Amino acid sequence: MYDVIIIGSGPSGLTAAIYATRANLKTLVIAGTKWGGQLQLTTDIENFPGFPEGIQGPELMSRIRQQAERFGAEIVESDFTSGDFSARPFKVTAGGKEYVGKSMIIATGANARWLGVKGEQEKIGHGVSVCAPCDGFFFKNKNIIVAGGGDSAMEEAMVLTGFASQVIIVHRREELRASEIMQKKVRENPKIKLMLNSEIVEILGEAKVTGVKIKDTKTNQILDMPIDGIFVAIGHTPNSKIFKGIEVDEEGYIKVFEHSKTNIDGVFVSGDVHDKRYQQAITAAGFGAQAALETELWLESSE
Repeated sequence: MYDVIIIGSGPSGLTAAIYATRANLKTLVIAGTKWGGQLQLTTDIENFPGFPEGIQGPELMSRIRQQAERFGAEIVESDFTSGDFSARPFKVTAGGKEYVGKSMIIATGANARWLGVKGEQEKIGHGVSVCAPCDGFFFKNKNIIVAGGGDSAMEEAMVLTGFASQVIIVHRREELRASEIMQKKVRENPKIKLMLNSEIVEILGEAKVTGVKIKDTKTNQILDMPIDGIFVAIGHTPNSKIFKGIEVDEEGYIKVFEHSKTNIDGVFVSGDVHDKRYQQAITAAGFGAQAALETELWLESSE
């Protein structure tokens, strides 16, 4: 019997584990076979406090994991397959084994949506990114593309104008999906250029991005364009579908009712699986601390 079972092992889940174990709670982390979250795909991280010279994503996750294990967190690298939240204690299955816990923290994060084109996956962290606040600094005085047409793409483009020489927004339709106010900001910015009715069909380069192949969606003509980087801004998919009985919003993000609480008493949530606004490593870690503190209070009151 665990006091708390944490599902997920990114910055949020592992920070929750640090706080839970330091509160003397018997803690299990269902880490997944690919533990560590999105930071395992990130190279240089320069905005996480405590690392003035920056740190590699996998190294940061390894350090946070070591810290959680130092305080006694039990971590299993198995994928969560099902959970019964209908009655307490809660039961979850991972790697063919059943685990029982008095409380739960869901910290499964959200996956960025990728373009799915040739040359994309191998260049993540080498010119391909999904986070302007994280990686914009590396593109000072460069020419870059933002792929997408919604508000998030416009926001990424605006952030990137603080670094890049030119930002080209590539969108496959004739009109942007973004709100009027965001479109106005983008159109009035001299550093931003719009390429509508266009889509990236291939990302070029060996060790890093050197260019793209772009198709005109009206004529099907394909042209080569030299470029230094690509920011994919076509949204995220929260990892929430596998949880039965947990309320989500229209986009699939888990609803928070009060201080990390879900609609089920004793089940808490933290990080990008509910946070559609910030989606940063540091905010995910903060939400993890909050969820663990709330879980501790809840266990004290319920017992």
